[in-house]
Amino acid sequence: MRNSPYFVIIAAVFVTCLITANIIAVKLVDVFGLILPAAVIIFPISYIVGDVLTEVYGYAAARRVIWLGFFCNLLAVVAIWVAGLLPAASFWQGQSAYETILGFTPRLLIASFLAYLVGEFANSLVLAKMKIATNGRWLWTRTIASTIIGQGLDSLVFITIAFAGIIPLDGMVNAVIGQWGFKVVYEVIATPLTYMVVGWLKRAENLDVYDRGADFNPLKMSEGST
Repeated sequence: MRNSPYFVIIAAVFVTCLITANIIAVKLVDVFGLILPAAVIIFPISYIVGDVLTEVYGYAAARRVIWLGFFCNLLAVVAIWVAGLLPAASFWQGQSAYETILGFTPRLLIASFLAYLVGEFANSLVLAKMKIATNGRWLWTRTIASTIIGQGLDSLVFITIAFAGIIPLDGMVNAVIGQWGFKVVYEVIATPLTYMVVGWLKRAENLDVYDRGADFNPLKMSEGST
């Protein structure tokens, strides 16, 4: 599995979705009356890819990719921050735009990183546990249930840490529900595609991991799936 080109591709797509979402999240968009960060067009894909990773390769493999995404995103944030500190060329007029679009506040960064870890690990854990409980049947129940919990926690953690004390409680609740609902609908619509990718990968890899006896500690990098 570690040398599988398919696994590498899936991990690369996961990390790309995560980093791209964090870059474009600064733009707010109006989707059917809901004010959402532009990241909603791609961030839910990371959860779909996370479902594929856990379903096919197991929790331990998904755990490594989740942490890989975290550290790659951290590297991108540090690089963007350092680039913003470097003195601009005298003829370049884009410094203020750079800081406006790519600048990060510590509070938003902490909210984003914590929400990502809580949401992704919850998503993977729920899917892995449900796969064992259902003996691998009814994939749609696992993908949707794990998304409801994972995306719900992601939205709740981010909005609470980022905006507590800044916007009223009812505004925070509406923001959480709006983002949560949109992401869950996204997952439901993508379910047929998830089925296709999972089925194809299981046949191509000749692999279908069940996490019986696995260590679900998010900080432990050992294997342990069968």
